[in-house]
Order: sequence, then structure tokens, then C-alpha cells
Amino acid sequence: MGHPSAIATLLCQLGLSVAIQWLGLTESGSGVAWNESHHCRLLAGLVPDQFQLCRRNLEVMPSIVQAARHTKSVCQKTFADMRWNCSSIRRAPSFGPDLLKGTRESAFVYALAAAAVSHSIAQACTSGELPLCSCGSVPSEVPGPDFRWGGCGDNLRYGLQLGTAFADSPLKSSKLGTQGLKAMNLHNNAAGRQVLSDSLDTKCKCHGVSGSCSVKTCWKGLPNLDEIASDLKSKYLAAIRVTHRLIGPRKQLVPKEMDVRPVKETDLVYLINSPDYCMPNQQLGSLGTQDRQCNKTSVSSNSCNLMCCGRGYNTYTEEVVERCHCKYHWCCYVVCKKCRRKVERYVCK
Repeated sequence: MGHPSAIATLLCQLGLSVAIQWLGLTESGSGVAWNESHHCRLLAGLVPDQFQLCRRNLEVMPSIVQAARHTKSVCQKTFADMRWNCSSIRRAPSFGPDLLKGTRESAFVYALAAAAVSHSIAQACTSGELPLCSCGSVPSEVPGPDFRWGGCGDNLRYGLQLGTAFADSPLKSSKLGTQGLKAMNLHNNAAGRQVLSDSLDTKCKCHGVSGSCSVKTCWKGLPNLDEIASDLKSKYLAAIRVTHRLIGPRKQLVPKEMDVRPVKETDLVYLINSPDYCMPNQQLGSLGTQDRQCNKTSVSSNSCNLMCCGRGYNTYTEEVVERCHCKYHWCCYVVCKKCRRKVERYVCK
């Protein structure tokens, strides 16, 4: 038998991992036809409430699979220049300690995943992929004198409704995991959706003779997920370490440090400090930065000094082929030559 405290820790981590196991749908859900409710049984990583939602809303599952795919790719793209580069998300539905222990990194992934599923559903309504929803409602605000409401806005309300039910259900139904971990992840889910809601913006299209834009038709639309991820990365960098303690009649997430302002609804929060991710350490979920590419002239997080944690770097030369001497031909195409040049690359020792 294992030590009781070690078993308890493992159960807590399992409770956490269940909540984002649905990101593994990129593997188990990509080849499913989605025309029979029993197809939901083919999916790894769904908790009972998500399984029931799948059976009742088969038509929305391709959007959720797409959200899982986007979450994984956008997270890695957003953190490509950081020591922690989100590569561990590829292991879904099996995660490492960096995403299991209430870290700053898990805060970002939960927030992004929650935003992504609502984003995907909202835009699927607009594109006509879902039979139970359509365009978003016409905004209540009075249009300006130079435009009118029209077009087909993203149905954020439906996206938030169904996305919240799907992303939050593992945290509300699971008996595993501490209350502090659940509260943290539910807060970060909600923060991700709030950032998504705040990003809804007015988009317009011009009408008129020869593009004169005498009349504009406008609607409310969401940006792409990369922009949401960029906003969430800023919040990741400013995330607040919290503790879950009794404030009045109930427990709340409050800053661990006394001189930190109260937590806002769009703040990302975390429970434990992360490692520096410089050296490989399986117990901490760190892959290290050896052999990672760095930028010798940069002064930001991808600089060789920061990325390589002061260990130094190796230089090698690589030949690249690129388009060059491009000429426009009437009408209407461009012809380019291929040029070869040598570039220096730098990788961490």
C-alpha cells in the first residue's frame, strides 16, 4: 500500500485532470461521424455529465473537438517563446504535474480551453452548422448615423450557455480534488469566458457605389482565438497566487500575500508556484530548455540568456530556401525565383 498522503495527492491530481481530459478529443473524436448517440461512448475523457450533453447535442460535438484542437495549437503558439512552451498539452488526456497541481500554467490552459469551447460553438451558430441556434441577437444599443445593424453576428449567448455546461461539469460533478483546486479552476474557466465576452466587438462591411462606403452594415463578432490567448497570456504573467479560506460564511479565493489587491473576475489565479522550467524534472512537470532554439539579439523571454538559463548556447549554420526576385505579370500572377542563403541558429546547451 502507498503512503496515505501520497494516495490523497494522487486522487486530488486525478480530480484535476478529469476536468480538461476532453482536450484529448483531438485524438478520440476526430474520426467520429457524429450521427448516432452511441458514438459518444467512443470518446475518451468525458465525465458522465459531458457524456449526457454529447448524447443530447450530437451536432455540437464537432465544434467541441475543434475547440480542443485549437486550444492545443494556440497554447503552443502563444508560449513558443517561453521556457514553458505548453508542449505538455499534447499529452492530453494524460497530463503532467505542470497542469495537475494548481500552477500558473494550468490556470492559463483552463481559461483558454473554457474560452475556446464557447468561441467555437458561438461561431458554429453563425456559420449555420448547428440546427438549434443561428445568428446572435441584434444588439440593443442604438446604431450610429453612419451604419445599421445587420449581417450575422456570433451567437455568444448560446456559446457561453453550452460551453459553460460542458467545461464546468467535470469540476462540479467530480468528488475528487480539494475544494481549493476546484474553486481555482472554476474561477479560471469563468475568467477565460469573461475575456471572451469582453472581446466581442463591432465589425462592419461597406456598401455603396465603387466602394464609397455610403452605408455600413455592422454586427457583433468575436476575434480569432489567438487574440483571446494573447490577452490571457498577459493575465498569466500577472496571475495572482491565492489561498482558499473562510471569509465570513463561506470559503473564497483570496490573495496569499497581504499587500495584493483583491481578485477580480478576469484575473487568473493559482495555488502553488511553478518551477523555473530550466532543467528536466518529471516530478515537477519540467521538460527543461536544452536544445531549445533561442534568439541571440533578443532581450525578451526567447533571448539566449533567459531561455538557456545562463547555461550558454551552441551555434550552427542552416541553409534556407526562400522566394526572391518576385515579378508581377499582367494579368494577374506573380513569378518568383528561389534563393538559398545561410542563417545562424542558436540552441541552448
